[in-house]
Order: sequence, then C-alpha cells, then structure tokens
Amino acid sequence: MSSKRNTDSKWTRRNILKLGAATGGVILGAPYILTSRKAALVADVQAMDAEHGGGGPTSPPTTPFMVALPVPTPKAPVAALSPAPDTSKFQHYSRFPAKEFYEVNVQQALHSFHPELPLNNIWGYDGTVPGSLFHARYGKPMIVRFRNNLPATSIGFGDPNIITHLHNGHTGSESDGFAGDFYGPGKYKDHHYPHMLAGSDPREAMNTLWYHDHRVDFTSQNVYKGLAGSFFLFDELDSGDETDTNPSAFRLPSGPYDVPIVLTDRRFDSNGALYFNPTDLNGFIGDKFTVNGVIQPFFKVARRKYRFRVLNASTSRFYGIRLSTGQSFQLVATDGNMLDKPATMTEFVIAPAERYDIIVDFSGRRIGDQIVLQNFISHSTGRGPNEGRLATPIQLMRFDVDRDAADPSRVPATLRPYPVFNVNEAVRTRNWEFSEEGGAWTVNGRLFDLNRVDAVVKKGTAEIWNLTGGAGPDWSHPIHIHMEEFRILSRNGGTVPVDERGRKDVVKLSTSESARIFIRFRDMEGKYMMHCHNTIHEDHAMMVRFDVVP
Repeated sequence: MSSKRNTDSKWTRRNILKLGAATGGVILGAPYILTSRKAALVADVQAMDAEHGGGGPTSPPTTPFMVALPVPTPKAPVAALSPAPDTSKFQHYSRFPAKEFYEVNVQQALHSFHPELPLNNIWGYDGTVPGSLFHARYGKPMIVRFRNNLPATSIGFGDPNIITHLHNGHTGSESDGFAGDFYGPGKYKDHHYPHMLAGSDPREAMNTLWYHDHRVDFTSQNVYKGLAGSFFLFDELDSGDETDTNPSAFRLPSGPYDVPIVLTDRRFDSNGALYFNPTDLNGFIGDKFTVNGVIQPFFKVARRKYRFRVLNASTSRFYGIRLSTGQSFQLVATDGNMLDKPATMTEFVIAPAERYDIIVDFSGRRIGDQIVLQNFISHSTGRGPNEGRLATPIQLMRFDVDRDAADPSRVPATLRPYPVFNVNEAVRTRNWEFSEEGGAWTVNGRLFDLNRVDAVVKKGTAEIWNLTGGAGPDWSHPIHIHMEEFRILSRNGGTVPVDERGRKDVVKLSTSESARIFIRFRDMEGKYMMHCHNTIHEDHAMMVRFDVVP
C-alpha cells in the first residue's frame, strides 16, 4: 500500500480511534489509519480505561528509596564486526574511518522497576533499561551495529520494527535514524558516528547526547518500552578526567562521579504490569517516577562534587528540578553543549529530550544527611505542565551522604566559548507553526508525510527559523531539530533565559509563544527531521522533513 499521508486535517480524535479499530491494513506513516497492531492496542486500552474511569489505572503503591540507583558502566568496543560493514554508503568515511566498533543487541528482557512490583517485559538496547552507556571521544570515530533481536510477534504496545537516532549527533542522514528507515527483527543496521565537529569548529564540540528508537508512528511506544540510552562524548577540554594534566582541561567530576540521571514517568496496572496509552493524543502521563529505570531510588554519595547529566526521557512530562534543601548547583551544559561559563541555579524546568548537566557539591553536608531530588511541576494531562507549583513536591530520588572522598575535580570560571555567528549570514527565513487541528498535531497545518519534503536547504548556508505555537487550549511542545545545533535569538521578541543562551537542539514552546532561532546546515547531506519531542505528538503527527542538498 502507499506510504503517502493524506494531509487533510479534518480528522477528530474520535475518527482516529474509530478508523484505528476498523482498519486491518497498513498505511505507512498515517496517524489516523492505524495498523492492525495499533487497532488491537486501541481496543485493549479503551477497555482498561473504561474499567478505571477513563484516566488509566492507578499504579500499585511502592515504597520509595528501597533500590540503589543503577549506574551503568561504559560499553566496551569489539575487535571487529562480522560481516564487515559496507562503509561506502557513509558520508565522510574517508575522512573519519572507524577506529572503534560496537555491537548492540536490541532485545526483550525481564526488568524490575521496583521489588514490590512483578518483573516486566521491556525492550532494551543490550536488554537493559536504560540501554548501554556509551563513552565516545572526538578523534575516535565509531561504527555501531544495532541488531534487531526483538520478537517478531509480541504482546502489548510497541512495534518490533526499529530505527535508532543518536540525539543530536552531527551525523550523516544514512546514520541519523530517519523515521522511515526502520527494519524488522532478524536484521541489523550499521551507524557511522564520525564525531565530526560542525564546520570543523572546536567550539561546536558536544558532550551529553542520548540515543533512542525513532520508528515512525511508534516512537512513543518503543521508547517508553525501554529503547533509550545515554551517550557521552569527550574531547580535550571536557576530557572525562578530573586529574587531567592538560592545563586547558576542565577537570569536571569524572569516573564514578560523572553520573547519568535518566528521568522517565511510568504507569502500571493493578497487577503491576507496565501500562501505556498511546490513544490519548494529548500525551501520556505516568504516576510512577523512575530514575535510570527504577522507581525512586537512593544514591550513596561522598562529600565531594558530582556531575549529574540529567536527561528527561519521558514521553510528555516536564519536570521542575530542585534539591529538597534548596541547595544551589552549577549548570555547565544544556542539551549536548557546554555553556561559556557556569551558571549558579537552585532549580530548572526540563522538557522531554532536554539535558541539563549540573555540578552538585556535597562537601558541605554532614555524613548521614539525606537530600531529595524533587519535581515541583504537576501535570493533569499530556498537553503540558499545569500552572503554579506543587504544594508538596514529587520525590524522584534521594542522595545519602555516607563517606568522605578525595576531590581533585574543579569547575572552571570559563568553559567552552560559543561559536561566532552573524545573523546576516542567513540566506532565508522560514516560519513554522505548531498547532492542533481536528484532534491531531500539525506543523503549518499539515500532518507529517515521510515522502513530502517540507524544506530544501542548501549545505553550507544558514537560515533563521521562526517557531510559533498556535492558538488554542494550553499545551507545550519541546521542538527538536536534527543534525545541527541552533541558537535562540529571542523569545516572544524579548530576551532569552540564561539556560537557553547556549547551543541547543530542543526549544520549549507553549501556546502562542514564539522562538526565533539561527541555524546552520554544514557538512552533511540528505533527509532530516524537525518534530515535537512529546513523542505522542510526534507520532500523531507533528513532524516535518527537511532535505539538505549540495
């Protein structure tokens, strides 16, 4: 059947669900004519929601702070891949041949979210939630082979056809994880990650990335089911060595003191089975809070500095992050990018797909102190966070100060200088409006079409994009642009908050809000995407394709 989307937006949410239940066919990429697998899931979810009054089940109670925070060790490379990769299809491979090879087994496994809940089937990179942690380095290009060993037939939500996106690697389109490039169980795909500095500019180096499934129409389900992991990228400045003798090195906390904090909200039915509802096109909100795959863990810390790389990997939920003591911390990076200098903060709001690298110093605490990482933002629906603050913040995890430790780390007064740019470089201005129409999510009034090119941009040029939220009921969209980092020039015509002044790959938008950004398109060619990272909105169908051409 055709993979073209019908771009008629006269589809109500009711029609979407009715068609989903009626059709047994497949129209690739269609948000309102659903696969038979989606149709079955619609029926299951509607039955369960009817049982629970339409809001989904309330998860069984669990005792907080029973489980230690899982901290993954970096994944080890393999000597070679067999069969050997076909490197002829990779852009820039002659300049950046692979020096490291990795193999990732994408598989189903049993996982414990909490000891008071039963084990659940998850899908994981190497069978874990989150997936394996990568430690990569500029100057060491890699090929990663993702083997799809998921069951061809499985029960519940999710689709076993996958494609992996390294968010936000400066990566050729053939390795970027375009939503339509998915493949089925029993197959594999090789991704070339050149660790290439955009424009060969060392100020464009990135640090905290993540990777996740990007299968069209099923991103929300597959990522929620477990297909996400952290990816750290080091260079001579952010070297990952707090004892580095290079006088230019930052010497930020490293090794066991450089810790991924992956936030995801989830929900379970009365039997403790993992529950997900992709049929509410507003978005999905869970009532259990996991960090690195477990519910409300504790983490034993020494009296010294730590680098916490906070990633919001939730489907729709925004978090307002603070420490229960009100203690300040230093923000050193947002998304994958260092700030030019640290910013002292006591709280921040993080949208889906954003990353905030913070340095927390426990040296002033007493042994025996307990400090809780809290969320002060509430959600009633997946449309976006509620106004105001929670009277009683949500407890996400607890830090238990239990020992002393040497601390050779530091936080330098200056970090990475921002790349220089001139808005007069822009050869074109484009306007993008993100709206709800007829119960589905649109960009410039259109639903996503895999085969339609919404913008053609010339490699080596720069543009200004005006991103605007449409009118209507309150909602929030975290907008992500693939391939290149951007700079926010203004918000609603005014100034930009301190935590958004650096290079970004996600920008938060809410109703009638606007952001004016400057973006370059360097080095790479091919098909890329811009989309809402509320992944329910992305799947239904707030995404555009742009092609970079010579």
